[in-house]
Amino acid sequence: MLIDPFLTEISRHIWDSKYRFRDGSAVHDRTVDDSWRRIARSLASVEKSDWARWENHFYSVLRDFRFLPGGRIQAGAGTGRRVTLFNCFVMGTIEDSMDGIFDGLKEGALTMQQGGGVGYDFSTLRPRGATAKSVGTVASGPVSFMQIWDAMCGTLLSTGARRGAMMATLRCDHPDIEAFIDAKRDSQVLRRFNLSVLVTDAFMEAVHRDQDWALVFPAEDGIPAGSDTAKRQWSGRSEPVRCRVYRRLRARELWDKLMRATYEYAEPGVLFLDRINQQNNLWYREQISATNPCGEIPLPPYGACNLGSINLTAFVHDPFTDGARLDLDAIRKTAAVATRMMDNVIDASLFPLDKQAAQARGTRHIGLGLTGLADTLIMLGLHYADEAARELASQAMQAICHTAYRTSVGLAEEKGAFPFFEREKFLQGKFIQTLPGDIQDGIARFGLRNSHLTAIAPTGTISLLANNVSSGLEPVYEFNYVRRVLELDGSYTEHKLTDYALRLWRERHGDDALPAAFVDTHALAPAAHLAMQAALQPHVDNSISKTINVPRDYRFEDFKEIYERAYDMGLKGCTTFRPNPVTGEILRGETGQETGPHCCTVEREAD
Repeated sequence: MLIDPFLTEISRHIWDSKYRFRDGSAVHDRTVDDSWRRIARSLASVEKSDWARWENHFYSVLRDFRFLPGGRIQAGAGTGRRVTLFNCFVMGTIEDSMDGIFDGLKEGALTMQQGGGVGYDFSTLRPRGATAKSVGTVASGPVSFMQIWDAMCGTLLSTGARRGAMMATLRCDHPDIEAFIDAKRDSQVLRRFNLSVLVTDAFMEAVHRDQDWALVFPAEDGIPAGSDTAKRQWSGRSEPVRCRVYRRLRARELWDKLMRATYEYAEPGVLFLDRINQQNNLWYREQISATNPCGEIPLPPYGACNLGSINLTAFVHDPFTDGARLDLDAIRKTAAVATRMMDNVIDASLFPLDKQAAQARGTRHIGLGLTGLADTLIMLGLHYADEAARELASQAMQAICHTAYRTSVGLAEEKGAFPFFEREKFLQGKFIQTLPGDIQDGIARFGLRNSHLTAIAPTGTISLLANNVSSGLEPVYEFNYVRRVLELDGSYTEHKLTDYALRLWRERHGDDALPAAFVDTHALAPAAHLAMQAALQPHVDNSISKTINVPRDYRFEDFKEIYERAYDMGLKGCTTFRPNPVTGEILRGETGQETGPHCCTVEREAD
């Protein structure tokens, strides 16, 4: 007899409202075990043989929340519905014309209607006030067109479609960058977007040297006589293009404006664009300028990725004892099965657009990561800010990464490498060259089934599903708190929650004093967040969704240093949250204290 895996009411509620398969009054998943069987059977069905064997393997890692596939997989696999199993999409390059803009809007609507979250780079749209000579009109700028996307997303929500999640990016040298930075100062504007600025190495150098910075745009309609020009690599272009310089300002002035915005209302975030492209496994064929809504998957136009996370808490033996340990061998076995399972998602999924299908099948891009890290550290007696905790976290992520790559080599031998694989160029990739020799040798011999394999997602909803384990690599926000949850009818309900590790401690030790490892985000300096992100980044070929929580009274000058240190530490991006009146709250401590949510809360991630 299967023991009920739900230890909390919120977990059962998440399953019942978001992932349980039902058609109207007809309930197909009587229990969560039925959901696991449905998912396992569906993803095993794409195998050429041994379906029953693979179904059992897939089921074994799903049981008891050991492996948590992305929400679209859990909700859609095996239902027969015309939905995508992919969480994450980056849409095509937006052509700077009315036709191009509204084609992009339509594609985004079709993608979100099927449950995908979308990312857009708006840098291709000419700045406000620029004239289009061909029709004699004056451009309104990218921020104004973003409002149309925002309205479209809201309209889709009103039809009962999956809630929308969108990311908008803009280059740091676009003439409208200041308007983009200020866009969400108004609490009613662009609420369905996450915003991130694409920051280049050249800009960071200009900031450090206190130099002027040129705001430019490609010279599509010619350049007036005497105008200043510059050559820049630009979104949607494979080679640097001649740009008109609209104006110059001090780089530090623009940087301070960006820092002040994210200090005061938590957006925009920062993406280090050149680093993302330099570290991209497909550096030889892709120019990336956008990410999925939560930032952990940088993708080219029409790129797509499915996600899954290994729940580390399920692999802790003898928690809260001197003999507590993390079973890395079991994690490796789970990662191997999960990699094959996620690869099968690509063949089992539908896609909103043919171009998305072609890109996904050409790269076979997946993102396997971890969740429950903070609770795992607590159960092992490790303080989140200590070097020993970072070392353990690094070992776990390395085990996942190297296993995923070795499994993908084996899948390439069995089923073939991803179609866009070019052996010699791929092996020159900066990330690939950091992998162990046996993996590089395997890639050289057999190729690789998947262009990318690892990512650390926010896992907001699926972590709640797994009995409220801590999300992703984040510290515990609060051990006891109230969370507002969005219901199917658009209303909110409030749930009182207890963190997984604290509940387990109370079951075993009652009201005994908590060990020092029980630390939440309020007790951690921003440096501890950065250090954990930096410890895991070397084992992540995509990126990491991470929010650095900052106290309300944190000095602005110290706040700026967080982003500068993130750049110096080799990270691909940085996002912070400081309590503020604009962003509001999703989490609330039992005492009523305001608690910073992740930049992409359960309401804003395409779970």
